[in-house]
Amino acid sequence: MRALLLAAGLVAAVAGTARADQRFEATLAGHAILPAASFTQPPADAPPGLAVSGRFTGPGNLRVEQVGAIPGDTGAMHGRRPTGLSLPFRGQPVQGFSGIKPVAGEPGAYWVLTDNGFGARRNSSDAMLMIHKLRPDFRAGTVAVERTIFLSDPNRVVPFPIATDPSPTRYLTGVDFDIESIQPVADGFWIGDEFGPFLIRLDTEGRVRKVVATKLGEEEIRGPDNPALQLPASPAQTVAFRAQRSGGFEGMALSPDGSRAYALLEKPLLQPDGKPEGSFLRILELDTAKGDWTGRSMKYRFEEGGVSIGDFNMVDDRRALIIERDDGEGDPSRACASGQQPPACFPMPARLKRIYLVDLGATDSDGFVRKIGHVDLMAIRDPEGLARQRGDLGEGVPRERFNFPFFTIENVAVVDADHIIVANDNNLPFSAGRHLTRADDNEFMLLRVPELLRAR
Repeated sequence: MRALLLAAGLVAAVAGTARADQRFEATLAGHAILPAASFTQPPADAPPGLAVSGRFTGPGNLRVEQVGAIPGDTGAMHGRRPTGLSLPFRGQPVQGFSGIKPVAGEPGAYWVLTDNGFGARRNSSDAMLMIHKLRPDFRAGTVAVERTIFLSDPNRVVPFPIATDPSPTRYLTGVDFDIESIQPVADGFWIGDEFGPFLIRLDTEGRVRKVVATKLGEEEIRGPDNPALQLPASPAQTVAFRAQRSGGFEGMALSPDGSRAYALLEKPLLQPDGKPEGSFLRILELDTAKGDWTGRSMKYRFEEGGVSIGDFNMVDDRRALIIERDDGEGDPSRACASGQQPPACFPMPARLKRIYLVDLGATDSDGFVRKIGHVDLMAIRDPEGLARQRGDLGEGVPRERFNFPFFTIENVAVVDADHIIVANDNNLPFSAGRHLTRADDNEFMLLRVPELLRAR
């Protein structure tokens, strides 16, 4: 595939500038919901402290043992609106899906990731890292959790201390990795992490087989939560890193032949002066057989208003889907007007939530991949009224209009020649984009997008 992409890139360079990005319609073909308050119990051989999660999410990240003592809210950026759920939780939240891929040979089933837990390394040491096999039923509007795989390192492959290091089972938690992207392979999974950032090779039971540090050329790329870094002894000194916090591998695509993984950073790399290197992201290529970087990289350019990506999956041997988003949440029809205050309105509503079709085989002379077209997740057609919930909307919003106004939308994959599946990460219990004062459920959409999937 690498030769094909390089050849295609040369053709694109000779042919001149790529065709302009086009907008395509998306029509809702199904809507299924997994309720926000969905939990699972840790394995019987897990350390007993993992029976309760979210104990370090309060002020100062100090331990709070009383279940339900810490009310969840949306944080300052989104008006500190209450979400109606409180921490700590009894059990482990199933939620927080970040990365989706169909299960091979099982139509209608999908692998998803539960990411690092509660949004930060410092508050997630009791949040277990998991992969789930889910089956959305779009006719009934429900989602079944068919299997949960808890990640672990019993063979002591991870080269740094982990939260459960002394235990024999060594289950992984959100203080060890922030897993955000997934690609199943015949004998396990490749997982993308944001802390290192690292790529992690797992077997079919979720046990670590390899941890790959990130390299751009000969330079090792580290983020501020990389375990190799520590605070200097003097406040006048600084720590050098290039990946932004929560800016590691949010997306990872796998070539159809499985020979290459394409790891996509969520945020721009930083320069020595601390400023982003530009309004673009790096895509790094991994040789999956060798488990090492090839040295090849590409660039993905943001649209105006775009700040992060959410997921990345191949359509064929050169075209791929990428979610691009802003940091807003909530329907614009309920945006705060002059004099209005949350929780009666959304202070920073969603504006840019899109799925782009890109061509990895058509990079320009600066290495930017071509954007072929997109669908707008804030303007989905719903002529049959299939939406299970529409949330808090302003007056006059058409019934045939549906949107996905979530802060983080981190799941997209091809279902068939006409359809894709899309799901949010509900950041339990810190996001409320569908309703003003209610924690977001995990919503799965089946979207009919034939024109997008046929575009070239």
